[in-house]
Amino acid sequence: MRIKRDYQSWVANETLEDYALRYAASSYRKWSPALLANTALGGISFLALEAIGASITLSFGFHNAFPAILVVCALIFLVSVPIAFYSSEANVDIDLLTRGAGFGYVGSTITSLIYASFTFIFFALEAAILAQALELAVGMNIVIGYLLSSLLIIPLVFFGVTLINQLQRWTQPLWAVLLVAPFVFVLVQDPGVLHRWAAFRGVNAASQGAGIDLLLFGSAAGVLFSLMGQIGEQVDYLRFLPDRTAKNRLSWWSAMLAAGPGWIVVGGLKLLAGSLLAVLALQDGVSPVDAVVPVHLYVTAYRHVFDSPALALTVAVVFVVISQVKINVTNAYAGSLAWSNVFARLTHYHPGRVVWLVFNVMIALLLTLLGIFKTLETVLSVYSNLVIAWLGALVADLVVLKPLGVSPRRIEFKRAHLYQVNPVGCGAMLIASVVSTCAFAGLFGDVARAYSAFLALLLAFASAIVIAYVTGGRYYIARADVRYADVPRNELVRCCICERDYEAADMAWCPFNQGSICSLCCGLDTHCRDRCKHPDAGVAPTITVDTPGPGTLAPHFGRRIGRFFGLFVIAATATGAVFLLSFRLIDIAGEFARAQIEGVLLHTYAATLPLLAFGAWWIVLSQESRELAQADLLQSLHNLEATRKHLVESEKMASLGGLVAGVAHEINTPVGIVVSAASYLRDRTESVGGSLARQELTADALDAFLRDAGQSTRLMLSNADRAARLVQSFKQIAVDQVSEARRHFDLGDYIRETVVSVEPKMRGTRVSLRVECPAGIVMDSFPGPLAQVLTNLIVNSLTHAFAPGETGHIVISAQRRGDEIVIEHEDDGCGIPDALHERIFEPFFTTRRGAGGSGLGLHLAYALVARALGGTLEVRNATPRGAVFVLTLPRVVRVPDTAAPGLSGGAS
Repeated sequence: MRIKRDYQSWVANETLEDYALRYAASSYRKWSPALLANTALGGISFLALEAIGASITLSFGFHNAFPAILVVCALIFLVSVPIAFYSSEANVDIDLLTRGAGFGYVGSTITSLIYASFTFIFFALEAAILAQALELAVGMNIVIGYLLSSLLIIPLVFFGVTLINQLQRWTQPLWAVLLVAPFVFVLVQDPGVLHRWAAFRGVNAASQGAGIDLLLFGSAAGVLFSLMGQIGEQVDYLRFLPDRTAKNRLSWWSAMLAAGPGWIVVGGLKLLAGSLLAVLALQDGVSPVDAVVPVHLYVTAYRHVFDSPALALTVAVVFVVISQVKINVTNAYAGSLAWSNVFARLTHYHPGRVVWLVFNVMIALLLTLLGIFKTLETVLSVYSNLVIAWLGALVADLVVLKPLGVSPRRIEFKRAHLYQVNPVGCGAMLIASVVSTCAFAGLFGDVARAYSAFLALLLAFASAIVIAYVTGGRYYIARADVRYADVPRNELVRCCICERDYEAADMAWCPFNQGSICSLCCGLDTHCRDRCKHPDAGVAPTITVDTPGPGTLAPHFGRRIGRFFGLFVIAATATGAVFLLSFRLIDIAGEFARAQIEGVLLHTYAATLPLLAFGAWWIVLSQESRELAQADLLQSLHNLEATRKHLVESEKMASLGGLVAGVAHEINTPVGIVVSAASYLRDRTESVGGSLARQELTADALDAFLRDAGQSTRLMLSNADRAARLVQSFKQIAVDQVSEARRHFDLGDYIRETVVSVEPKMRGTRVSLRVECPAGIVMDSFPGPLAQVLTNLIVNSLTHAFAPGETGHIVISAQRRGDEIVIEHEDDGCGIPDALHERIFEPFFTTRRGAGGSGLGLHLAYALVARALGGTLEVRNATPRGAVFVLTLPRVVRVPDTAAPGLSGGAS
């Protein structure tokens, strides 16, 4: 039993949706590698790079910031190469890649949250930078600037990569000129700035030595490691690269390397540029607080280009606006994909990428209003431990486990083939994130605190390999894909749930629904309870999977406790982060006041924990209640479906019984004539034989016998031939109705054979039936359901359209229109009132209740047309009277051979 799923218009429109939650279809990947690379590289315009470079230089000095930038950029490049390659090759985003590379279907939800956090943290930083520029340029209120810089992005991202491509294409040249020009002028006019930059020891120079301080170097690197998550945004565009071929091999590799790991090359230069401009700004009298604000940095730079301060400010603001729009369309777009992945798995509901686009922007706006820019280093240092733990485990799978064969070489992202949680990635990330976070909190000493990010990378990488070998890699694939693994991935397959065509790489076979299902419908299904992964479920289309009833979803104590603690930990952590951020934003004068405020916040946080626990418990119970209600509903639907199938089978058997009675009646006449003629011929033969024996046979008697024998023989042959043709016609119709086999047939001939089978029902009426169908219309479809539909329509007209003894006409016409066949069944009877047009196809609806009408005839016809024949059945009034039923059918039926064409397996 299938429950049809209809998506909202923008979800079904891939121009807006950009194959969110899916493999990027080859038919959609129409852009050249160069254009995709240009779009992906547009994301490196974010000025948070300059702000980070300036911040770590002011805090830790050039001697620590410069080597930290070089080391971290090199590590980011190495980590990004396999991620970019596998995503570009498999045409999946970072979330789908994570699923199939050690984390499992639900396990990657956590990484999607981490990735979503990256997008809105940097969106908030960039929006704050833009608002600061507007405040400096035109005196705009900072809050209004936050609102404007955030909300402006939504319409630009609404149409996804299609519009973003054009935006990045037209802004990239101007942005590149505005970025490079001031540095050229600075270095030409003041070459000594490089020496002053290299000698800069930080704002607190008295407490720092002239050489590299290992603790300060580690702290600076910890801030920079937060940029590692940017590869996810690059991959969101690289998944649209065309398939790699011998012809485009060079351009494909160039685009993948440049737009994937290559972003950090330009990004590293921008980090160094921010570091240089911070030193230059301090020497020009800018305060240390403003020396990390990008608009102030570039105003200082452009004063070396223009003599007019107003012009320098104007150009700097234009540059900031262009940069922030270019990067925040990427942040917002990537965030919408990340949130779609998170909530689709948590709620089994997908309202569309655009909804989560707005959600992501609103969170970023909230962080901006809270003043996230003031706590830049702390926020990024804490976040870097999580993102590194995730990507470290991911890269271990891609560069070690897949080449060694421990992990499947193919990126499998579909729910139907994955375990919910894979301990390889999830376990490694948990170990690395917990240990590195504790190290960052100072539990293991100052050295471990400074190098917590390096510790997270090493632990995640090593732990993933160890866990994979301990588990033998058996938690990667829950069910092998034996149906579509060898099918060309661009071959179109129809989903039995949403009834749309998708490429084979996005499809799986669903034993529960007994049909092919796309990855999105599979991920949103709440009824199957992953029955496809049951050991006895199998993958063959003939396997029958029992419908899960209420007992299958009975509350389980362990699962309930696990859900509760999971929700509680997430809520408590998020609330704690808000309290910590608020505490850091408070400007406290003395230690006593600081201790008091800290105590108040701790007590307030402790007081909120019981409320959070209550809320988490309520959500768990509500979810269980919803699951049980869904199970009860599904069981009821299952019982209703069984009852309906029984009624339909009864109706079909009754129809077949009527057909048998008609056969008997029709054949009775020719067979009776044959019997009579044969009996007469036998008597005449015996009579002539007797005359011959008595030698009384005359020439006239012999001549008469021969005439009678010839006439009897002709009569027997003609009636026997008529009986044979009737039997063959009835046999074909009966076999088709019972077997419902798919075959090629001539439509006109088949309609006429069907009409012959209903001639007994027309005996005793004054209704004539005529078939108008040109020869040569050959269909590849299911003739049995078609015969059943036409029979039901004829019987419906005889029963309802004409009064007893009334003269009438029925005309069945057919014509071909392109790849479709239009069959019209028209009668000139009493017609159907307009008010009943919407109800006549409902089950059990009849206007002759108690007078022989069951209300199943037209419903059965409608269901057969929609499900078995893949077409539509409509009704309209005829002119001047009567009714016309219009069947629009594909000439080649689109229902797969493996799917049951009858009512028992149709989608609903």
